[in-house]
Amino acid sequence: MSAAIGQRQGPQFACIADDVRMGERVRLASYVNLYGCEIGDDTRLGAFVEVQRDAKIGRRCKISSHTFVCSGVTIEDEVFIGHGVIFINDRYPRATGADGALQTENDWKMEHTVVRKGASLGSGAIVMCGVEIGAGAMIGAGAIVVRDVPAGAVVAGHPARLRRPVTAMNKRQSR
Repeated sequence: MSAAIGQRQGPQFACIADDVRMGERVRLASYVNLYGCEIGDDTRLGAFVEVQRDAKIGRRCKISSHTFVCSGVTIEDEVFIGHGVIFINDRYPRATGADGALQTENDWKMEHTVVRKGASLGSGAIVMCGVEIGAGAMIGAGAIVVRDVPAGAVVAGHPARLRRPVTAMNKRQSR
């Protein structure tokens, strides 16, 4: 993985910080915003995707447009993320502290989230912090994921609930 993006040319209107670690053959659409993150080989990011500091995206992933990957999120290899997926990293967000001053990084607790290899998240899904989505799991479009999802499971709804266990169709993804 390259330590910096300096030798690579990003698409028009992309904002790519110098501290981004980007693998080989990464494809970026216009209007991406990347800083302090890591993107693996052969991954594709759609337009209007933001990946924050300390987020990690594995190899051969597809992150569709308008997706927000915040600090503390790890996405393993071969994961599909649909359009407009939102990850959350703070269970109790506030703008200010008890004294009325704007909060700083020291005033909140970041909770980590992991999306395991080969999982798929449907468009519009929201993933609460502190959860693990298992290998090969499928998250339905618009689902709100508030707890761990087992490997190979299919979940959907508000909150996301198990719809199907591992089947021959989705078992191949949970290698």
